Amino acid sequence: MRGHGEGRMKLLHVIQHTSAEYLGLMEDHFDGRGIRYRYFRPFTEGTPLPARSATVDGLILLGGGPWGSLGERALPTLAEEVALTRVYLMSGKPVIGIGLGAQILALAADGQTEAAPLTFAVATARRESPDSLAGFMPETMPHITYMRDRPVPPAYAVTLSRDEAGAPAAFQLGDNVFGFLGHPGFKRAMAEDLIMEFSESPENPGPGLDQLTAVKGQIEDSLIPLMTGIIGKTGLMR
Repeated sequence: MRGHGEGRMKLLHVIQHTSAEYLGLMEDHFDGRGIRYRYFRPFTEGTPLPARSATVDGLILLGGGPWGSLGERALPTLAEEVALTRVYLMSGKPVIGIGLGAQILALAADGQTEAAPLTFAVATARRESPDSLAGFMPETMPHITYMRDRPVPPAYAVTLSRDEAGAPAAFQLGDNVFGFLGHPGFKRAMAEDLIMEFSESPENPGPGLDQLTAVKGQIEDSLIPLMTGIIGKTGLMR
């Protein structure tokens, strides 16, 4: 099978932490560029994490719904995923962490995490500077979080955007590693499925679901420049 640039299609390993959350609207942007992805579901009995020695072009760590990185609700495979992520970082391969995945990324990169309650929120993130993501970070974009706990990126991280409270909403490590506290390609159906998948859910999620419907077009529009910047910085088209 032949793809772009080097004569083969690039392949990403994508780790899911719930049945409900996946790449969402980001899938179309990878598909349109001939970038393949393979999902791994370690929460399913008998399903392992990707082998550390696997020949692959990058790693994506998705959110975890009510799973976090601290206390009794810490992800069962947290230590193994932090170790796996460090292998990718040391090899210089692209890594993208989303939600809980951004927490795993922060820990693997010598950052920390902090405790926070399970929250479902539809808000707005604003870019830190016009140069964020080589100029491709939208000036504003929907910031959809469904997450427990928060990443604390290491001191060398570059903030790409901030949430309405001024805290980092997206950050960059080096040239090709990115953390997003919110899911850039989130769908309403993902939130509905998360609510049904777990006995624990955010209080009064109805207004958030309605807000998600209202910003669907904004999510789609903001993904166009955002994914252009991510693909360019990660080198997945080379």
